[in-house]
Amino acid sequence: MSKAGRALNARLDHRNPLVFDTHELGRRPGALQRLSRSVAAPKDFGIQDVIGVPEGAPVELELRLESVMEGVLVTGTARATARGECVRCLEPLEFELDADFQEMFTYPDTDDRGRPKAEPGDDAEEGEDMLFLEDGLFDLEPVLRDSVVLALPMQPVCREKCLGLCPDCGFRLEDDPDHHHDAVDIRWAALQGLAETIQGGEKDNMGGAEAGVDEKQEK
Repeated sequence: MSKAGRALNARLDHRNPLVFDTHELGRRPGALQRLSRSVAAPKDFGIQDVIGVPEGAPVELELRLESVMEGVLVTGTARATARGECVRCLEPLEFELDADFQEMFTYPDTDDRGRPKAEPGDDAEEGEDMLFLEDGLFDLEPVLRDSVVLALPMQPVCREKCLGLCPDCGFRLEDDPDHHHDAVDIRWAALQGLAETIQGGEKDNMGGAEAGVDEKQEK
């Protein structure tokens, strides 16, 4: 379902902290309203299995609502602390998130039953990307989710020059940058094994020869 479809079919709950009321603006182009609100982060707020804001953690919102001819233009910033793990050494890390966003919430034109309808000649694909006001309310969550994902690092690291883990044993190289394993070329290892076998055979032959000499001496 498109974003517009979700917005138009769902009934918004004004008690939801991420639902905002624009009635104070009216439909007066140029009217402004500034809002500050601290909300609890919803579930799965970030990049799954990589980094995100823990559910229930505080998210500080600073919003600017501006009434325009088409609807309400919402500009804002979200600040929070995201948590995850370094992709190189797997150590826990924190990331101070500062996500900016801007979105237009459009006034829906309605038919005689109060249902939203598209303007004649509206492009269908363009309509799918629109978000609508519902009884003067708008839901910021989908916009906020998109902005948070864009602001988070796809490959978070604890520090830019993190050395990661030893590929042979998994040792954390940050704890000992000189950690290493002596690499043995399997080709030389095979030759070394062959040489040891030959040397062992020569020793056996020498031992047998010495035993034969001793026997002759005894006779």
